[in-house]
Amino acid sequence: MSFIFKAHEYPESPGCYLMMNEAGNILYIGKSINLRSRLRSYFQQNDTRRKIRQMVREIAKIEVILVNNEAESLLLENNLIKLHKPPYNRALKKEKSGYAYLQLTKEQVPRLEVYYRKQRSQKETEGTAKGADQRLGPYRSRRFLEALLEFVTDHYGLRSCTTMPKQVCLLYHIGKCSGVCAGEISQAEYVDRAQQAAAMLANEGQALIEAMTAKMEAYAEKLEFEKAQNMLMHIRNLELAPDKQIVDREDELNQDVIYFGDRGVIVAKVQEGMLREFQMFEMEAGLKGFACDRFLLSLYTGQWPDEIILNTIGDIRQVRSALRRRGARGLTITLPKRGIKYDLLQLCKNNYEYRMSLKA
Repeated sequence: MSFIFKAHEYPESPGCYLMMNEAGNILYIGKSINLRSRLRSYFQQNDTRRKIRQMVREIAKIEVILVNNEAESLLLENNLIKLHKPPYNRALKKEKSGYAYLQLTKEQVPRLEVYYRKQRSQKETEGTAKGADQRLGPYRSRRFLEALLEFVTDHYGLRSCTTMPKQVCLLYHIGKCSGVCAGEISQAEYVDRAQQAAAMLANEGQALIEAMTAKMEAYAEKLEFEKAQNMLMHIRNLELAPDKQIVDREDELNQDVIYFGDRGVIVAKVQEGMLREFQMFEMEAGLKGFACDRFLLSLYTGQWPDEIILNTIGDIRQVRSALRRRGARGLTITLPKRGIKYDLLQLCKNNYEYRMSLKA
């Protein structure tokens, strides 16, 4: 039976969509700031693309994940494509593609490098060592990322070599490196510079803009107008502050974010700060409190995350005690009132309400 697209079932809001075949396999993952409009375009009769027509014939179900803004849809699409590798997606499948970070390495003489987060399954994340290098981002523009890396490395005199030489190279002689390899500055002073660079990038605000503006003015004074114009372009990009996003964060924890509604439950899986999926469960209408506790104890029988984030619970002490008896040592249960964890709960609520509206 062919899939019948009903436009009114899809919201005019940002998010990602997962197109699936009859067997439940994901065919294609996309994103849009207007899901209804984007999905409608696939089912227009005048589409001449053979591959799109073939894909549409295979669709049996379309699942959507609502997000807050365009930045979240871009990052979530990138992560989901790498995780599922759908056959009709050609771009973003490779690990080193999409949206990257700048990473301050943990070497004795640290440097900044481009870093792509690896997509791992829940099983692969278990038992991994805690404590990553200091990372900043993600940055959505590769061109801007590379320009920023070059500027900050130059501005603070950081080394860019992967293997440190025993004597200074050309970069030192042209003023682009501090020469820590040959003791031109002390290792302690160099490390302090590296930490200053990381702090400026983490701030991503006025301090970075002011430093880049000073560099632009220096280029202009030396009549290097092309370089000054290029720096101005990057300053303007930086001033266009990206939307706040909560779907791809630097975090070592695996979290389940659980929203209990009147007629069901939605569970968001967040692994190492990356939103992976939503799962819906039905519950008897109107039940709260200890019904929530029973649900939690039935959900976690052998595996559990590092933290459970919820909007309600009956007896938190009894639930925590029962789970710990099963071996969930170090498990944290949180009912947030503000901050990113609260924002994650609100995202769960939005997706819960949308999915329940389809059943009304």
